[in-house]
Amino acid sequence: MSQTVSLREWQREALDTFSRHREPNFLTVACPGAGKTTFALAAIRQRLRGRRLPVAIVVPTSHLKVQWASAALRFGLHLDPNWTSTGDGLPADMHGVIVTYSQAARAANRLRPLLYDGVVVLDEVHHAATDKSWGDGIASACRDAACRLLLSGTPFRSDDSPMPFVRYSEGDYGDAEADYEYGYGEALKSGGVVRPVFFPRFDGLMEWVNSGGETHEATFDDDLASSEWGGRLRTALSVDGQWLPTVVDHAQKRLMTIRAGDHPNAGGLVIATDHEHARGIASMLEQRHGEKVDIALSDDPKASEIIENFATSDTPWIVAVRMISEGVDIPRLRVGVFATTTTTALFFRQAVGRLARWTPGMRSQRSYLYVPDDPRLRRHAINVAEQRHHSIAARRRRMAEDGELDDLTQPVRAEEQISLFAAVSSSVLGGAENEVVPEDGVDVGEDLPWSPEDALGHSVALPPPPPLTGGVTTGLAGAGGPEGLAALRSRRAEKQRLRELNATRVLDIVRSGTFTHAEVNIELNRQAGIDRIAEATEKQLADRLTAADRWLSQVAR
Repeated sequence: MSQTVSLREWQREALDTFSRHREPNFLTVACPGAGKTTFALAAIRQRLRGRRLPVAIVVPTSHLKVQWASAALRFGLHLDPNWTSTGDGLPADMHGVIVTYSQAARAANRLRPLLYDGVVVLDEVHHAATDKSWGDGIASACRDAACRLLLSGTPFRSDDSPMPFVRYSEGDYGDAEADYEYGYGEALKSGGVVRPVFFPRFDGLMEWVNSGGETHEATFDDDLASSEWGGRLRTALSVDGQWLPTVVDHAQKRLMTIRAGDHPNAGGLVIATDHEHARGIASMLEQRHGEKVDIALSDDPKASEIIENFATSDTPWIVAVRMISEGVDIPRLRVGVFATTTTTALFFRQAVGRLARWTPGMRSQRSYLYVPDDPRLRRHAINVAEQRHHSIAARRRRMAEDGELDDLTQPVRAEEQISLFAAVSSSVLGGAENEVVPEDGVDVGEDLPWSPEDALGHSVALPPPPPLTGGVTTGLAGAGGPEGLAALRSRRAEKQRLRELNATRVLDIVRSGTFTHAEVNIELNRQAGIDRIAEATEKQLADRLTAADRWLSQVAR
């Protein structure tokens, strides 16, 4: 059976660099949307070389656990996103586990022996230093792993805290030193990797009362004490004012234009400040535009399901709070509204990354992130935009040298950044109904030159995945035909189904006899050869269910 995968040029180069690397830690910095997950899974397969070594993926959020588990199946890797610290080992039919940073830090003592001599991927490794206990816990849990692959699109932290296993140029206070780096500019030059993202900025007139009872009135251009920047921005983002509804109207118009073109299921994202704010924005969209709006909140247990359903639906808008961050893959997002008071460069770049995911088959894929003209956000937008312009210009020069430019392309214009951003004058506390809102000017600019050849990957051979017992045979998804793919996808769901059936049988046995839950569980585990349910294989769970059915039939007689 052929074991190959198609990789982008940067992924192939990074994999070659990784294979030559002799140190245990390898930091890969790649811009959001470039394909870090695919690279990491190929690297895991290459490092394992068919050996049965433990694998762990550490991610920022619970939603990403499921996303990584699904992606791993394409590489014939069975990773358990439901692992808990109650067990001591791995089921024989799983290659490894997927845990969050918080979970790994809390279960460091349990994970450390499990990961001995294994392979660990720290996805968006800057999260490991979110809390000192997290950083210490991750360092402890992964200490004895033979290989630690660190991934990040933004290898820095707003608080400058050092990240575990990262090498710095000047101890813990210098720049993070990547072993392989692939930036947004390079991705744009490559073509067919990420979208160019444009940033319509909006000014306004805000009036507010600060915590000291003082009344302030200012635009984003006004010279203002930095202590009042937060109040000015919060006022602009209020759903009760006129600034945010006006900007959302512009974003809605842009999204409908894109959906009327060659991307009919294009989606929009509003990043809200908090839960109440998110619900207010969703209500505003529904009332002003009659649109169906999904809401993904950080404390909602169904948030991951909501995001997953939105990714495959044609619902126009989703409003999120601390849920749609780095790693979340929704390629149909084309329009965003930055309506949060979090203004760090790290968070802003992560928001940009949600709109940068490339969709094969479409020529024009410009995305738009609507932002307040706050000085901090303006600086972040210009930094990204300058990189974008440089990249588009470099790519045009290369294509012109190769004779590939046609009459449909337009020359890069130095004034584009200025003409792209038009001001909207609106008073948050009143008077906006008398304002004339100018056009936002986002139609000015050019598309990124791209041809289908840009998306061609490099076929790379990988060693076979390690063999497993107690489950189906593994292989690259699709390599064994539709039946093999269905089997790969079903194991985690099948084990969950068997656990639920086992729980029901135990309850039935307890109700029909004189045994307690503990006694029934102990006996069924003994008959199926199970030490702990969390470590049971699919076959053991099936055997346990058979034993339970046999017990019930005896009770019935």
